[in-house]
This record gives sequence, structure tokens and C-alpha cells, in this order.
Amino acid sequence: MANILGFPLQQQRLPVLAGLYPCLSTIHTVAANSVSESQKKWNIGFKGPRRLVLGLGVSFWSQFMSMAGTARSNYLIASARQKGVIEEVLKNVDWPQQFPFKEEDFQRFDESPDSLFYDAPRFVTHIDDPAIAALTKYYSKVFPPSNTPGVSILDMCSSWVSHFPKGYKQDRIVGLGMNEEELKQNPVLTEYAVQDLNLNPKLPFEDNSFDVITNAVSVDYLAKPIAVFKEMCRILKPGGLAIMSFSNRCFWTKAISIWTSTGDADHVMIVGSYFHYSGGFEPPQAVDISPNPGRSDPMYVVYSRKASTA
Repeated sequence: MANILGFPLQQQRLPVLAGLYPCLSTIHTVAANSVSESQKKWNIGFKGPRRLVLGLGVSFWSQFMSMAGTARSNYLIASARQKGVIEEVLKNVDWPQQFPFKEEDFQRFDESPDSLFYDAPRFVTHIDDPAIAALTKYYSKVFPPSNTPGVSILDMCSSWVSHFPKGYKQDRIVGLGMNEEELKQNPVLTEYAVQDLNLNPKLPFEDNSFDVITNAVSVDYLAKPIAVFKEMCRILKPGGLAIMSFSNRCFWTKAISIWTSTGDADHVMIVGSYFHYSGGFEPPQAVDISPNPGRSDPMYVVYSRKASTA
């Protein structure tokens, strides 16, 4: 596709899809030699895309147009990259009664087992240094102070680095991810578990056991997000904080269809809908923590707290 469209490959970065909002900027494709040995062994190829949309996903936009209002939607299209607009996306949302997405919205270009895709460890970062610094700074503002007695944190979709503040410690910081070798190398973790949430969204933890749950640049890979978010609510303590952060970069073959066919402001609405429709959370809020809009990777946070009565 890159050759047909004339888009260059970016050097020294994992294959990703740049944000499609408000326009298609750059597509990065998976090079032939980046296919894992497991995929070659099992002769698993990529299925053809179920939907090719350059712009806004049809089912997403038709459902949310009535929710946001035409004037507001046009404003978001024109202004999504302007600082401060992202914070407005989840304010006073009139959510539809039923979850507006369909099964096809959570299909992926590559439906081969995720365990094969993540079989080989990747000791790299998936966003640039300014975006990482912005996320770490945000964590430093909202996390409980280091070494607070009784505090437990879960880093979902974790790897060899969590982008927590330097030297940050708690008695219990758990990493849940797909590659054991990566998790073993993560210095902030006190324990870890390996689990494919797209196969089994049931989290292996007791009710009301975590004060904070983080998920950095991986919410776009969840094929069963409502089930996962219900589990997040179950294991959070009342008032516990869930932080979903994301950019406009991803392994596009593994990201869900509704994500790769929409853009930044839509992604905020999508993640906000997960909190809303899973139940048990306070109204979600969004923050744009992008350090250098237009000059480095954007960085967004959608967060919520478990309702005290949940």
C-alpha cells in the first residue's frame, strides 16, 4: 500500500499507522523481514482489510453524529489538533442508550493469534521521547506519592518500560502483558502476569485490589474492551483511578478497525464510551498532554474513577 500511495517508510521506528485525523498523513507498513519466526512457521498471513476508510468510520460517525450534534462535530473535525479541543470532546455527552459499535468495529487486519505477534520481545519504545516525557510528567501529578502504604498499581498491556516517574515505588506494582521477557526487564514492577486479554478478558486479581490502573498506548488493541473495562472496575478500589493514554501511532495490523479508520478526537470518544458503557465509573474526562503539537507525537489521556457506590 505504501508504494501505491507513495508514502515513505519511517526509519528506526516500529511499523505504525499515523493518525488519520483530520487527514491521512503517513502510512508505515510492516516490512517482510519484520514478520515473526512463529508467523513464518505457522504460515499465517494477513487477511484482507474488512473496511478501507480514509477518514471517519461509518458506523462510528453515524451513531455519534446525533450524540455530538452536527455543529459540534464539524468543529471537532476542523480543530482536533488545536490545544484544548480534546478536553471538550467528553463534556456533556448525550450517550446513546445502547453501545453504538458493532462486532465488525473490533476486527483487525491481522486476525492471527496475538501470542504469535508478541512472541519475540521488542525492547523499543512506541512513542517519541517528548511524548514519553509528557506521560511521565502526567503520572507524577496524578499518582499517589511514592512509597505510600497500601497502594497497589496495575500497568495493563505492560512491557519492559512503564514510563512511570524515575524512582517511583509502591509495595505492589503489577505488570500485565503479552511477553514475559519484556516484563522481566521492567524495573518498576514488583510482579507480573502474562495474559492475552483478547482471548481472556478476565483479570486474574481480587475485587477492589488496585488504587490505579494504567494502560499506555495499547487501548487500541483491545478487541473486547467492554469486558476488559468491566474487569477494571471490578478490581479497582472505590474511587480508584483508571488512566488510558494513547497517541496516533500503533501496529495498524493489530489495532481494531474502528480505531484505524478514525482520528484523534474520535479516539477520545471511543475510549470514553468504554468507560460509560462498562458501568461503575464516573463520567470519563479527557486531557491533551501533547508536548509539541505538530512537531512530535501527540499524547492524550482519557481517565475515570470507579464510582464510590460501584
